Amino acid sequence: MDELFEILMHSPESHIPGTQPYIDLRDTARKRIAELFSSEQPGEQPFWQFGKISFPHHRMGAISSLDLFGLDEIIIFAFYYANRSRYSKVADIGANIGLHSLMLGRCGYSVRCFEPDPDHFARLCANLERNAISTVQPIQAAVSTSGGKTRFVRVLGNTTGSHLAGVKNSYGEKEEFEVELVDIASVYAENDLIKMDAEGHEAALLSKLEPGQAATVDIVAEVGSEANASVIHADLLSKGINMFSQKTGWGKVRVVTDMPTSHKEGSLFVTMKDAVPW
Repeated sequence: MDELFEILMHSPESHIPGTQPYIDLRDTARKRIAELFSSEQPGEQPFWQFGKISFPHHRMGAISSLDLFGLDEIIIFAFYYANRSRYSKVADIGANIGLHSLMLGRCGYSVRCFEPDPDHFARLCANLERNAISTVQPIQAAVSTSGGKTRFVRVLGNTTGSHLAGVKNSYGEKEEFEVELVDIASVYAENDLIKMDAEGHEAALLSKLEPGQAATVDIVAEVGSEANASVIHADLLSKGINMFSQKTGWGKVRVVTDMPTSHKEGSLFVTMKDAVPW
């Protein structure tokens, strides 16, 4: 893992999905992650500059906690570490069972993490406690365009794909329940970095971002779909807010085809900066 992280830190061109360097790093990461985190009762495992971490294996329908360590996520972890002196307050939107928040905490950030699913939230809190992370404030809520309450859809076959009712189509057995909402405006105002994985709600959240806010907060976002990509591209471009795409090796987004359109094409970096700070 040490060598893999060093490559990711210093070779952003290796981040482009589908290229041979990316494929080689992805396969290496999968093998090593399976060795480290396949046990339901793990001891502490060394994880680069993040120190020793304990993260029990946990199934979430068809996928498991091992999938949370995909190469695209590890790239974001490397970004957190590279910028630990640049940012201080971070929001983790869509915290799931807490892996990003754990990594952020180990970098020394002050973190507020948002997760509406009560089952995921309980495991998130347990993972933070297990790893003695005291700088993360867990909040059992979803982030949306206003406060209040709404319905939440838990997708039983893949609970990492659960979402606010009405924001995307999902398949298979589901159940619904009510969740609390936190207004994205307060999240933009209170943080200087945001990790955004809102399962189809990203376009709505980013549409609320104004240039003045973008001057003080950077966002690493999943885009989710071609429809989301088109909406986000048109909106942020019209506001003069810059976008940089992992799909193109973190080049500046100029046309909509530069945008990632699913998790398979990596993340989008939203900022008023002139480049992604690696």
